[in-house]
Amino acid sequence: MEKEFYSNGKLLLTGEYAILDGALGLAIPTSYGQSLHVTPTKSGFLEWTSFDEKNKIWFSAKFDLKNLHVVSTSDETMAKTLVSLLLEANAQNPLLLTDSHGFQIETHLTFPKSWGLGTSSTLINNLAQWARVDAYELLWNAFGGSGYDIACAQYNAPITYQLIDGEPKIEQVDFDPSFKNSLFFVHLNKKQSSKEAIANYRDQQFDKSKLVKQVSDITRKMISASTLSGFESLMEEHESLLSHILKIDPVKQQLFPDYFGMIKSLGAWGGDFVLATGDEQSISYFKSKGYNTVIPYSKMVL
Repeated sequence: MEKEFYSNGKLLLTGEYAILDGALGLAIPTSYGQSLHVTPTKSGFLEWTSFDEKNKIWFSAKFDLKNLHVVSTSDETMAKTLVSLLLEANAQNPLLLTDSHGFQIETHLTFPKSWGLGTSSTLINNLAQWARVDAYELLWNAFGGSGYDIACAQYNAPITYQLIDGEPKIEQVDFDPSFKNSLFFVHLNKKQSSKEAIANYRDQQFDKSKLVKQVSDITRKMISASTLSGFESLMEEHESLLSHILKIDPVKQQLFPDYFGMIKSLGAWGGDFVLATGDEQSISYFKSKGYNTVIPYSKMVL
């Protein structure tokens, strides 16, 4: 019987880096995501095709169902990553592959891969749903990371996410700022490697518990901020705190020193989306600088 699964993309508004050490982060599931379609066959193979947001194939592979050896693929590295995920899912649920004679699997993204909204996390959550296994276990055993992106894949409203003794604590929050029409997401035209960014963070010497407390406080205040100016000063506080620890200049200083609003990095510094405050002139400002992907808050958020 054919099955279909869907997971939401993600953006972390507060808590980047510090969320790994137990800070409270504010995260939003996006209106963009990825679906997974599974059709049983009798071929003896697991045939995989991934489609992008324009319905073009960006990855394909054929695996021997018995041992998941790659028979053919368009991308060896991607195929190896997929094998490790499938093996991990099968280790958690050994009936997943042994009870079947073949599969045809398709994935469909609704956002460009370069956006960094969770090509991997949406895939992992969809695989976990299909395999009936724990998505966090699948993520942590295959990739690592805080897991907030898995939570976003599963929730349809803004959440706070915190690791307490290594266990995720998730709460749905009422985050719907009155000034949301002044918020925009701007893509920096490049994807940042989370692994490298996390390694750089881990190399720094600082008081972790102090950072966790400071970031958690900012998160709570941002959720309840009633004015744009109050929200902007919290964005600035978050940026300068992380800038000091990472020894990297804030993105506004680096790329947009003449911008009239506030800008905050989201996730790994140096790539993907940033959050900007502004007005109808903001879009033309960023486009004039060569940043053509500017998405209003209400279009991005689920």
